[in-house]
Amino acid sequence: MAHLFGRTVTRQELEKHVGHLSQVAGVRMMELQDGAEKGVRVADVRSGSGLRFQLSLDRGMDISAAEYKGMSLAWRSPAGDVHPSYYDPKGMGWLRSFPGGLMTGCGMTHAGAPCADQGEELGIHGRLSNTPATNVSLSTEWVGDSCRFAVSGDIRESALFRDNLHLQRTIEVELGGSTITFRDTVFNEGVKTSPLMMLYHINIGWPMIDEGVKLLLNAKSSTPRDAEAAKGFQEARVLSGPVAGYREQVFYHDLIADEKGFATALLVNNRIQLGLFVQYRKKDLDRFVQWKMVGEKEYVLGLEPANCQVGGRAKERELGTLQHLEPGGRREFLVHIGILDGAEALEQFIQVKKLQ
Repeated sequence: MAHLFGRTVTRQELEKHVGHLSQVAGVRMMELQDGAEKGVRVADVRSGSGLRFQLSLDRGMDISAAEYKGMSLAWRSPAGDVHPSYYDPKGMGWLRSFPGGLMTGCGMTHAGAPCADQGEELGIHGRLSNTPATNVSLSTEWVGDSCRFAVSGDIRESALFRDNLHLQRTIEVELGGSTITFRDTVFNEGVKTSPLMMLYHINIGWPMIDEGVKLLLNAKSSTPRDAEAAKGFQEARVLSGPVAGYREQVFYHDLIADEKGFATALLVNNRIQLGLFVQYRKKDLDRFVQWKMVGEKEYVLGLEPANCQVGGRAKERELGTLQHLEPGGRREFLVHIGILDGAEALEQFIQVKKLQ
């Protein structure tokens, strides 16, 4: 049954109270109309719990704006939801069309820093976020007294004589729920073995992050990416307020999976008694990257499940950690982004997941 507005209701009870389900929750298609955003298709999703988010269907089905009970969850860059026709694939050009948003997909054959790999020039974070989805479908499915909203689509990264990867992506949320689920399957439909690099760039902004907010997790090990990150390693998981002139710091955490195979990280904001968690299946995404950027106007914390680090494809190849997908092969990924509301929900979750 769905928990809505302080009560638990059956389907029959709910349908007696509303003219249509869209009165309390649902998915709606729209299209942006102004400036560099013009033409970007959006799926606007409301779960009924206060969770609302927008999927940029022409940008890899990324999550753009997101809010909970009217409060923004995601950091947003000045770029906005730039149409993929403006994508600059060279060097750091990806940043010109990086909207921030709650989740920006990086991949599929490259994620991380720009590099040259086996004669191929690769821009930062790959093409996924600037690739339109096809065969987009919306569904509202009742099973007994439970209802699920889902948006599905196909995204391809392909080129003649190169790779031919096909991502089938479904993003879903339960009626009355506060957890967004990504169900992704990547197929290699080409005739050659392809690199496979997937990173879920989850970007949390104010007021969800603020001075004193803590990142809780259970890790085998944690390491700074470089000398700059080493300077802030002792304070890596505690946030300050915005700092003028701050330089980004990146940390790698090897999270411990629970008995079901899921790793978890949780942001806790005690001032507003709210938490945001990221859970992912560890066997498929064996890395977790923390991007700490607490500069003025660039005040964001990135929580990034991945199957690679962020040094780029050439670096992964050099380290012997570059993953591949054989012709005819498939790889599945499962990621949850959820909200915990109230001190009791936070404490229970922390204890069950053994976070610290």
